[in-house]
Amino acid sequence: MSTTLAPSPIAQALEHSSSPLILDGGFGTMVQRYGLKEEDFRGYRYRSLPGMLLGNNEMLNLTRPDIVAGIYKSYLEAGADIISTNTFSANAVSQADYHCEHLVEEMNREAVRLARKAIEDSGKRAYIVASVGPTNKSLSMSPDVNDPALRAITFEELAEAYTQQMRTLIQEGVDAIMLETIFDTLNAKAGIYAMQEATALEGKDVPLMLSATINDTSGRLLSGQTLEAFLISTAHAPLLSVGLNCSFGAEDMLPSLRHLSRLIREGALGHKHCFVSCHPNAGLPNSLGQYDVTPEQFAESVRPVLEEKLVDIIGGCCGTTPEHIKALSQLCR
Repeated sequence: MSTTLAPSPIAQALEHSSSPLILDGGFGTMVQRYGLKEEDFRGYRYRSLPGMLLGNNEMLNLTRPDIVAGIYKSYLEAGADIISTNTFSANAVSQADYHCEHLVEEMNREAVRLARKAIEDSGKRAYIVASVGPTNKSLSMSPDVNDPALRAITFEELAEAYTQQMRTLIQEGVDAIMLETIFDTLNAKAGIYAMQEATALEGKDVPLMLSATINDTSGRLLSGQTLEAFLISTAHAPLLSVGLNCSFGAEDMLPSLRHLSRLIREGALGHKHCFVSCHPNAGLPNSLGQYDVTPEQFAESVRPVLEEKLVDIIGGCCGTTPEHIKALSQLCR
């Protein structure tokens, strides 16, 4: 990875857009609408794989591409400028829970190809941002309260898994890669290191985006870092954007988003220019784990973010649907 970010289509679009680019909404939320069963995730081809595959959304890239393509299409029709790929857990660490490590490269390739086909069919200008999740393992925190020094994974193991995923995504020509839902900065640093390795090996400079998730209204990550410490810890990387996602709704996220935007404007990332992104949940889940915030309520909750010009990219996370993104798109435009 070069020390300065080369001009890219998505960077140019952000630079010249008079309003924030619209990111799509929740993928898992949409999958739940289909009421899928084990056989949907398994298909005939993977009938002999051990364990349960139900809930492994990245398998749908291989077994139910019609559903994945349909979700992409629905967000494009709702007004999304950016499609995030169904690759959040398409890495060897996360897929080990399902005995699917050997399918990681194919999962990533198909996710990007389905997104590109959906964009081509839509006839609109849109960008493909590859979603890369934090995995369910932490480099900073012990999985056992009785053994604080224990770690479930090493830096090298996580970086290797990320490098494999990112190389495949770069080969498929994504417009950017987003390390999202970051709860542990050391995990993110493994991702940044992997991005450097992947771009060097592929000989292609692809923009990197970071999106952290804060643990509560204190504005700290789950690992305990403040937003300022998070920015300083990642300031060595050439970043297209830094933002917040998940956690809770836009109203509760607003104070932290104001703080993040101010820190970036005041130079917490050094002299480098960086865009700001945000994709909050549709509020907080109810007692049944469902999200009750309507599309109209979601759009209204985002209004202060837009009026204060805090972000360059805005979308939705858990609980948001194409209806939420449509209401958001109409508000922005």
